[in-house]
Amino acid sequence: MASGLFSSFLAAIQASLSVLLVISYGGLAARWGLLDNKNGKALSKICVKMFLPLLLLVKIGSELHAGSAHRYLIILLWAFICHIISFLIGIAAHLVFGMPDWITAAIMFNNTTSYPLLLIQSLDETGILKSLIVTDESTRQAIERAKSYFLVFATVSSCLTFAVGPRLIDTEHAPEPDDHKSVISTSTEEGEATDDETDNEDVENGTAGNGAAENGTGEVDERSRLLLPRQSSRTGRNRHASVVSITFFPSKPKFTTTPRRPFYIPRPHWKDLSPRTQWWLLFLFDFLNAPLLGAVLGAIIGLTTPLHRAFFNDTYEGGIFTAWLTESWKNVGGLFVPLPLIVAGISLYTSYKEAKQADSESSESLPWLTTAFILVVRFVIWPAFSISVIYAIVKSEKRGGLLGDDPMLWFTMMLMPTGPPAMKLITMVQVSDAGIEDERKIAKILTVSYIISPLLAFTVVGALKASQAAI
Repeated sequence: MASGLFSSFLAAIQASLSVLLVISYGGLAARWGLLDNKNGKALSKICVKMFLPLLLLVKIGSELHAGSAHRYLIILLWAFICHIISFLIGIAAHLVFGMPDWITAAIMFNNTTSYPLLLIQSLDETGILKSLIVTDESTRQAIERAKSYFLVFATVSSCLTFAVGPRLIDTEHAPEPDDHKSVISTSTEEGEATDDETDNEDVENGTAGNGAAENGTGEVDERSRLLLPRQSSRTGRNRHASVVSITFFPSKPKFTTTPRRPFYIPRPHWKDLSPRTQWWLLFLFDFLNAPLLGAVLGAIIGLTTPLHRAFFNDTYEGGIFTAWLTESWKNVGGLFVPLPLIVAGISLYTSYKEAKQADSESSESLPWLTTAFILVVRFVIWPAFSISVIYAIVKSEKRGGLLGDDPMLWFTMMLMPTGPPAMKLITMVQVSDAGIEDERKIAKILTVSYIISPLLAFTVVGALKASQAAI
């Protein structure tokens, strides 16, 4: 028993170190001048716009069919539950313990795509996942199915990132009335931002300012933060983003005109809509990102038998697209797994280098209490909670119950809400009106969290043993 536990732990450590080394290669590339933040942003953009959607399309489309649809519905439900719980933990940390507003995003969004995908690949190489295969399928088939489970969870995280994430970190000081240029920035799971500039005509006409500043009433409106601000002063640059949000606390929220609009609504028609309608349309539009579209297309192809046959069956079994179109999607989508981690290494190195240079001129240090809270939630509380809950549900059911009889599903669900915070946290702070000191603190926290990420070996072993015990 002790020998089996030690071998499992050693394999999990090796897999975690493999992921950490990939991140370090990005840092080395930045140190040697091979890549910089500009390159990282370009890589992130193509990852989130092309590589991830194609990966989702192929993995979900190939694994999803009528007999397995209930598993993916369970993962969708689990994803929303995990994010809601994390959101509440972040709110409590901010309001009760007085921690920075960005801790909500740090707790809510963990690395849900490239990190677990690369980890599961490394675990496959160690051979410790063979014990979770209870059918006559190959290890490769089980691993591919596990990847599709992670990607469904990641789809929910991506949607919340684009629609809710920037609204979790907002301004404590409204932009100046003449500060009209705004940039909306979103991020991949691990990389830097992708930029969608505000419509040029708005900027030229001077209407792209912050609505909260323009109304001049001091009332809470739809551009207010999700959390009420603490009374404090911030220094540093103002990076004002025309990101809209709504507070939880006003008794009668006031909606004002927003400078952004969905591209498919003509400007004259958009201006005729009420501010409330504009807010809700924009909020829903932010959910329609490229990864979601890739996942939806994959689900349609997977659940439509003729399409599933045409795209994923062998050529001699009717797969007319398999050998050329689907294969090209697989090759391009496969690039997503390592690239965001390379970008994460670039971002961590450059951000930490800037923070270190700034620290030489100031007495600013790592916020140890906030850092410890984030790491404990991500590496201790969530692993203990997810493993216990999934194990309890499986053991309390009859075979083939709510979570089915797929141990790989149980194992991946235990791992989904765990791990280091996503790199998108840096981007969320950059597009808010947070001070430069907050960005430096977050860079340090993320650096520490990824350095200690091999601690996930304990989570992997715990999830593996719990899944084996539940079989």
